[in-house]
Amino acid sequence: MSKILIRGAKVLGGEPQDVLIDGETIAAVGENLGAEGAEVVEAAGRVLLPGLVDLHTHLREPGREDSETVLTGTRAAASGGYTAVFAMANTFPVADTAGVVEQVWRLGREHGYCDVQPIGAVTVGLEGRKLAELGAMHESAAGVTVFSDDGKCVDDAVIMRRALEYVKAFGGVVAQHAQEPRLTEGAQMNEGVVSAELGLGGWPAVAEESIIARDVLLAEHVGSRVHICHLSTAGSVEIVRWAKSRGIDVTAEVTPHHLLLTDEMVRTYNPVYKVNPPLRTERDVLALREALADGTIDIVATDHAPHPHEDKDCEWAAAAMGMVGLETALSVVQDTMVDTGLLTWAEVADRMSFAPARIGRASGHGRPVSAGEPANLTLVDTAYRGSVDPAGFASRSRNTPYEGRELPGRVTHTWLRGKATLVDGKLT
Repeated sequence: MSKILIRGAKVLGGEPQDVLIDGETIAAVGENLGAEGAEVVEAAGRVLLPGLVDLHTHLREPGREDSETVLTGTRAAASGGYTAVFAMANTFPVADTAGVVEQVWRLGREHGYCDVQPIGAVTVGLEGRKLAELGAMHESAAGVTVFSDDGKCVDDAVIMRRALEYVKAFGGVVAQHAQEPRLTEGAQMNEGVVSAELGLGGWPAVAEESIIARDVLLAEHVGSRVHICHLSTAGSVEIVRWAKSRGIDVTAEVTPHHLLLTDEMVRTYNPVYKVNPPLRTERDVLALREALADGTIDIVATDHAPHPHEDKDCEWAAAAMGMVGLETALSVVQDTMVDTGLLTWAEVADRMSFAPARIGRASGHGRPVSAGEPANLTLVDTAYRGSVDPAGFASRSRNTPYEGRELPGRVTHTWLRGKATLVDGKLT
């Protein structure tokens, strides 16, 4: 493989340096590196980060290829600066056996835009009644370490306890979709002033918080790891903060859209704002930002949830829940966290690469930008400002809440083990 010299990049937002890639590895990082025989990329003060890692992506394949495929989803990931994504299990058939997770894993290897690590279902068919083949999925070629019924909550406390006990044997983690189902029957949006005024069924914060409280206590009881998916309320933040203060092995994620958007958006009745968990209040948004900054929330995860046009271009009550997010995540984080002074670029690298790779045991990802490390990298033009145009997305779906909104930052290059997957903003 050829050599690549990235010249004048701000590594993790620091002083400009040169980074030399030789084959699949970073050969050197320093000033005035030689470029003989190397392809030169003039970074001109752009920020160089380790390749981003998304612990929560829906690739839809197998079964819903009208929404997304592993190919289109990983192309979207590369466009957003990601070199690894974890694919959720709510496919058709459900990824609850070794055979299905291996299928998804092999599709990722064949397409090559980023590494795809399947997430296995916790229960058979996501039905919450019987544990899925957790051990077999872990022992498969896919080497599954993260298990989730995302889209549905593991609401049975005994099943959740057994899952936590089971994955403890091989260092796995259960990622919980915290939603008490009885408290959210018929819910359409966040329960509060706006839902009351609009007459839409309310989704109370306690439906999320009660499950998180139960599960951190279960994790403490069995001495296992639990991860909280798409945490969305100020109360949830306080529970996780308390759990960490007790030494409970809990991690949590926040989505970009919960860092920016509020339930006020629902006044438009535009189904693009319909998502699970729902958009919350301004108070919740500010609490989530503070928690991400102080480390109570460990990571940013996209919950990239593509849907075909007809599932969103309809009345609110009939619309599917979810938003695409891979191609806009870093821009939203820059807008809400970096440009506001809440995070440095080095801390963004932690929340969007180092920490998710560590939680998911993603080998070769979330590594320092230094000599001898895998050349999984993303280059960001942080000075860029532009309006979001979903027509240019690599994703098969267009259900973004940011259409027409001006956001900062643009990923210009992504390298997966030294191979360019994105060059000058265009997929290779």
